[in-house]
Amino acid sequence: VVVAAVVVVAVVVLAVVVVVPEAVAAAAVVVAAVVVAAVVVVAAVLVVAAVVVVAAVVVVAVVVVVAAVVVVASVVVVAAVVAAAVVVAAVVVVAAVVVVAAAAVVVAAVVV
Repeated sequence: VVVAAVVVVAVVVLAVVVVVPEAVAAAAVVVAAVVVAAVVVVAAVLVVAAVVVVAAVVVVAVVVVVAAVVVVASVVVVAAVVAAAVVVAAVVVVAAVVVVAAAAVVVAAVVV
């Protein structure tokens, strides 16, 4: 009976000494894996966020450049239209002066 009791105690002690630390170690491994997975997920989210921010900055820069090009082009077009209008007006004024001068010559010829 004493030997059986000693054997039972030895088995219980062995089980506690071997099984409990292994269970603790296994739990530690699981916790470490969860922590590593969480870090990886957070890092991935941060990378995606950085990519989104960079893409947004690029889009805004492209929109600003396109807007600047449109403004410059419209200024050039307006300047060209104004210049053409000035040239046409000058031609009309010169033509009117020529017509008036010709009419004056005709009137002078008729009077003489």
